[in-house]
Amino acid sequence: MPDTTFGPNGWTPERLGNLDNKTYLITGANAGAGFQAARTLLKKNAKVVMLNRSVEKSQGAVAELKKEFGSDANVSFVRMDLASLASVREAAAEILKTVTRIDALICNAAIAQVPTRKLTVDGFESQLGTNHYGHFLLCGLLFERIEASKGRVVVVASLGYNMGLKTIKFDDINWDKGYGPNTAYSQSKLAQMMFAYELQEKLASAGRADVEVNVCHPGSSATSLISTSGSRTMRFIWWLMTKTPMVQTAEQGAYPEVMCATEDGLEQRALYGPTGRMEAVGPVGRGTLNPHAYDKPVMTKLWDVSEEATGFTWGL
Repeated sequence: MPDTTFGPNGWTPERLGNLDNKTYLITGANAGAGFQAARTLLKKNAKVVMLNRSVEKSQGAVAELKKEFGSDANVSFVRMDLASLASVREAAAEILKTVTRIDALICNAAIAQVPTRKLTVDGFESQLGTNHYGHFLLCGLLFERIEASKGRVVVVASLGYNMGLKTIKFDDINWDKGYGPNTAYSQSKLAQMMFAYELQEKLASAGRADVEVNVCHPGSSATSLISTSGSRTMRFIWWLMTKTPMVQTAEQGAYPEVMCATEDGLEQRALYGPTGRMEAVGPVGRGTLNPHAYDKPVMTKLWDVSEEATGFTWGL
């Protein structure tokens, strides 16, 4: 059954009011869905802080947004490489010095389908290290500021969580054996979702209901994700797909994350995204969430493993 909560066209940015005095942090915001999310929020007078790896691309993105919305547009960036825990710590320290409130931290950045196994500087398989551990640490370091603002954590997941092993391979989490670009990507996205659902449970049991944690996915959107980190074959297949109705625009791909950052009354243990064909395209609403994404023993173990890997204890 399609979700009709927001009417036949699903959630669209027309639902947004004036976001003056609201501040949104978006990781990976200089291109694709992250950039489009920034555009949509700036259009409604929000303040947007991008957290991106490339200084050059960030300067370009900020310039483009100021050209569109005027030189007064409140958009800036902090350099951060999610694949380096030291870089995440530096960026978080900078944010805590300069950003007084966080209405939502949108964990949008990701790498995908990395063709051959690579390790981050901290020794993690690159997709797990970047997509999950980097965000796990960032959310932890900024959590008190988010909580003080009665803000949100938005985790941008992927339907890829339904592929691969559908669990976390704790006995070889870094894929020393049997690495596959898709399997490793699937594990990293499942890990992100499990982090979100476990955080929801921890906040509920600690009686700290001021922070909302929402999970979404962009569906099949014409973003640069595959074209920047996928193999040549994957890039070609993706290029062909972008010419079909099975792929929507990056702007549409940004709707779920903007919705999860702004819309009130969303279900917590849910997955928001397109509700049309194969839940890859179509009106945005609540989609299907399969139970392996909130397998409690796996979630709990992953949390402990993640705290140990990042050297950060949440204290919840």
